Amino acid sequence: MPPSPGPAPMRRQLLCPGEPRWPAGLSDLQALGDRYGVPSVSVEGELPALPGVAVVGARMAGATGQEAARRIGADLGRRGVTVVSGFALGVDAAAHRGCLAAGGQTVAVFGCGLAVDYPRSHRALRTEVSLRGALVSEYTAWDGPRAWHFPHRNRIIAALSRAVVVVEAGEKSGALSTARWAAELGREVLAVPGSILGPANEGSNRLLRDGARPYLDVSDLADIVPECAGPRAYDPRRGPGRPDGERSSPARARDHAVRLLALVSAEPAPRELIGQALGLRASELAVLLGELELEGHVRSLPGGLVARARW
Repeated sequence: MPPSPGPAPMRRQLLCPGEPRWPAGLSDLQALGDRYGVPSVSVEGELPALPGVAVVGARMAGATGQEAARRIGADLGRRGVTVVSGFALGVDAAAHRGCLAAGGQTVAVFGCGLAVDYPRSHRALRTEVSLRGALVSEYTAWDGPRAWHFPHRNRIIAALSRAVVVVEAGEKSGALSTARWAAELGREVLAVPGSILGPANEGSNRLLRDGARPYLDVSDLADIVPECAGPRAYDPRRGPGRPDGERSSPARARDHAVRLLALVSAEPAPRELIGQALGLRASELAVLLGELELEGHVRSLPGGLVARARW
């Protein structure tokens, strides 16, 4: 049975070494040995500024791990730092979404061809990434997702980054292979400290024990990524998270924020109902919620729910 087709290609192109738009970081893999090199990559969308910062972790991450990844992605996105991840369930998806909600750009490195719809639950996310960043794969269009593709893909995630942040990783998590590739390539490895009471953070905590730097907030990247030393400059002619040139009324944005906070209480409410009440598109609501979360006013919960933050 043939793999499920993905969405119609958007600005898909093939890049090879030596071309002007070839990401310089990929050439570092060739220096590790010919078998590690990347002969070409397919790109859907437009590659943002690289190298970025990779945010990786468990597919089955809990709510805490996913929230940490979302916040890291948002902090980087707000500062104009490209977030690189693997488009998987759990931590990867949360990092991509956090970055996009904050108006940033992100790169998703696939473990299959770009014509394959995988994971199917990420169709909407795929469209957002391709419009505000890029999907990248070294595989031919219809190559399916095979188990060995994903650890192989991880070397590309590391190569496209200045640093790799491991959010939540068990003892055998694939995120640890991304950390190993980062170390081989001379990139910085950071890990978010986690509870020692269960296996979910065993791998990431061992990275800390073995010399990885702890990640507590975005300032921990400041010596590697200068943009992380302070907040992203705010242009009053733009609403939060909007691309340059797309004008928005600050008064209108403030009005939406006030109305949203009046609607949301400590009792979780569905995002869809909030958007309908405010008359906002899903993308507009995502930007507004991202800003309010970063300011500590609301929390995003699993299942598409939103609640007021507890003070």
